[in-house]
Amino acid sequence: MLIDGYNLLRAIQNTYEEMAGIDEIALCTVLSVYLKKIKKRGCIVFDGLGPPDKTALNNFRNPQIIFSGSALEADDIIEKLILEHTAPKRLVVVSTDRRIKAAARKRKAKSINSNEFWAEVIKCIEKKQKHIPEPKEKLTGLTNSEAELWLKEFGLDK
Repeated sequence: MLIDGYNLLRAIQNTYEEMAGIDEIALCTVLSVYLKKIKKRGCIVFDGLGPPDKTALNNFRNPQIIFSGSALEADDIIEKLILEHTAPKRLVVVSTDRRIKAAARKRKAKSINSNEFWAEVIKCIEKKQKHIPEPKEKLTGLTNSEAELWLKEFGLDK
């Protein structure tokens, strides 16, 4: 998964009033939870140098976080990553930018709008895990014959 960082961030800030203050760190935190839940790897590319203190961003293993620096735009890096991807048909590119969507389409990668993607992220994170009931044996314990069998197995029956 390849994500246009500030494109997604601005889409969230402009669409969800309660999230107007979300920053790069908060976004990466949510995406890290999401990627772990769906068991996928991701890369988020931001324009520029990023926040002065990147300490909190160093703690993320997934997503990989890239800042384009002052010489390049995030779009340049994203296009290059799309072009270099070894399995572009399995790649999901998140951006509303026409240039990025065209680059994804050209390599037959799946392209998803930032707002649609964020709605999917929120839905996935808020979805409750299926409750797996505890086995009844955990509550009732072993039967006498099972306990005797284990005591005998470990030589504690004497």
